[in-house]
Amino acid sequence: MDTRYEVINPWLHQSNLEFLAIYGMGGSGKTTLAKYIYRTNRKEFEYVSFIEDIGRTCERPNGLLSVQKQLFTDIYGEWREIPGVSRVQSMIGKHLRMNKALIVLDDIVGYSQLVELIGTGRINAHSKILITTHENPDKLFCSTDWRYQKYEMGLLNDEESFELLNTHAFGSKIPMLGYEELIAQAIQYCEGNPLALKVLGSSMFKNCTIPNCKSQLNLLEKLIDSRIHDVLVRSYKSLPNDTVKELFLHIACFFIGKDFPLDYVVKISEPDFSAISGVETLLNTCLLSVSPNKTLIMHRLHQEMGKNVVFQESTKFPAKRSRIWLSSDSYNILSLGEGSKKVEGLAIDMKMLRNEGFEFTASELTTDALKNMDSLKLLQLNFVEPSGSYERFSKHLRWLCWHGFHLATIPSDLYMGNLVAIDMSYSNLEIFEPPMVLQSLRILNLKESHKLFEIRSIFKIPHLETLILWNCYSLVNVCKSIGDLTSLAILNMTGCKNLFRHTNMSTSRGVDTKQPTFSFPSSLHQLFLKDCHLISTDSFPLSFGGQPDLQYLNLGNSLFEFLSCYNSIERLRVLDLSFSSRLKCLLCLPSTLAELYICGCELLETITFESPQFNLQEFRYEGCIHLYEIEGFFKLVPVAKLDETDLGHLKWLKKYKKYEVCLVGDDELTVGRSRHIQMLYEFGIISTSLPDIMDPNMTPKYISKSSALSIDVPSIPRKRLEGTNVTFKYEI
Repeated sequence: MDTRYEVINPWLHQSNLEFLAIYGMGGSGKTTLAKYIYRTNRKEFEYVSFIEDIGRTCERPNGLLSVQKQLFTDIYGEWREIPGVSRVQSMIGKHLRMNKALIVLDDIVGYSQLVELIGTGRINAHSKILITTHENPDKLFCSTDWRYQKYEMGLLNDEESFELLNTHAFGSKIPMLGYEELIAQAIQYCEGNPLALKVLGSSMFKNCTIPNCKSQLNLLEKLIDSRIHDVLVRSYKSLPNDTVKELFLHIACFFIGKDFPLDYVVKISEPDFSAISGVETLLNTCLLSVSPNKTLIMHRLHQEMGKNVVFQESTKFPAKRSRIWLSSDSYNILSLGEGSKKVEGLAIDMKMLRNEGFEFTASELTTDALKNMDSLKLLQLNFVEPSGSYERFSKHLRWLCWHGFHLATIPSDLYMGNLVAIDMSYSNLEIFEPPMVLQSLRILNLKESHKLFEIRSIFKIPHLETLILWNCYSLVNVCKSIGDLTSLAILNMTGCKNLFRHTNMSTSRGVDTKQPTFSFPSSLHQLFLKDCHLISTDSFPLSFGGQPDLQYLNLGNSLFEFLSCYNSIERLRVLDLSFSSRLKCLLCLPSTLAELYICGCELLETITFESPQFNLQEFRYEGCIHLYEIEGFFKLVPVAKLDETDLGHLKWLKKYKKYEVCLVGDDELTVGRSRHIQMLYEFGIISTSLPDIMDPNMTPKYISKSSALSIDVPSIPRKRLEGTNVTFKYEI
């Protein structure tokens, strides 16, 4: 607490900041910190008021008036019967303009609630108003002239969690013997939330046996503790409308814990829940966050709270809930045909059930089990092989995730007209052909479909934005209409080596290097061609001039010796050529390049750029043992390849050209390289490392036993010193 207070303390003494907003998830300690600040500083103010739990109070009849009454009494000394809420608000605002006050408003829900309490007028320069809220204060204060500082209440780290939990469980920072594993499990469950740590510590571990604690922890995996739920659910209930609430439940039940990209979830949810604005609301209320690599993150307790909201829809009958995420529940519903129109999302993973030793009560599942689920929008049937007609599937599906799809082609009676995303990774598909025009489809993932050899009629997906064919190594034909797609931004063909290589017995090497029958669309932003064993010859020049918006290009593990000029790719920022074993040179790379990866390119010798004004931010070149020049960075050349004019006064080194030394410098550059003497050109300086060479040219003129060396440089009138040449030998 002291550490957090030190960060906030300067706010109390800044006259240009009236407000401090402490925000974060429920149970993170916002109120506790606010109380600490209030108790520590209340004596410095003429009037003080601390009003706790405003959000919940205002939910009750006349709740706002009761909060106003308390605030009015605190600053005026007594309550007066004043007609109307607005009149009370006006008098409170007037008092805050005239006097030095410290006001703490705990659990403010929205800008309107704040205005109803203190108005919109000017605040005395010496007054301080501290609020706690679940919302990001930037939204709360965006339409006011009030000056504010915000402080995000961070969660506890593992060490702090360990101490807090043990203190409440055992009255000591050290756990009782035998409870160490359980404490670690509880800390992992709470993910740094102080409220959860206190609740579990005081209730679960105190006076409980180890078997009892294990049982309670296992129960928490299925049902969140009611005391924790009651605090967290207030954030959910304060969401502005039912649409955002439904979006939150969708995300909590199906899209957390599996590294789903933000963009992926938004595209799927946008048609039904206005997800672009909805996700923004969830981010502002700290119910959701986004990782640096743009995947969705939700605190485990928020996820458990959301699932509990759905669980309460029907505590005994899963088929009567809106969302069914447990595979065991889904299996029982499907095997008995108990689905209802209430179900909007259902997930089942047969492989996971088998691995967990689940006892199956039926021999197979049929598509008839879906006949009553007309409201289904999200459907996950991983490794399910149902029998029956596909007409039973809901016409409202937005997301179909069917890992291990068992058929060789897409059934003609499967309606896909409203699908936004199809994920048929690890499928047995041999031919992919859409059964109809799919106007809504944006994402198609056929990753690891090892039997897939052809993609047909892709023009039937005119608005496709992402196509993933990762490791579909049997794929030999892609419909040429792929080149006509105008929205395709991400194309991942990693591992599709047979798509670019066909056997031809008439050639001497048994390989025909003809260009594939399709071309890449001009709309691409990201293109993955790693492990495709690409080549570039006069008959098949590998060029990307038709993709002006290309920003990411991965050609790793290719077989070409050179690449065409990149002048036409004006927006390229990331280029990955790692382990292209035959690559010898990279010429005229675009100056826009921010990241370059050439690890394992053993034959690569030189790299040049189209402009000297390039700005690489990330550069990896381990294993490039023959790389001797990167234009603008360095040049590293064996002495044997230099003539005496290049060496200047060091021309005597030529007689040591076959001498092997221990190379000193960057391990990425020196490991695996020839150990013959090298000359390094860097920053306009030529240098080398010559350990253990005894030569008259290296005989020192001055020997010092001191650890320091100083040189007096004489001043020469009307001349400027341009440099000095110092040769020295040192011992490590």
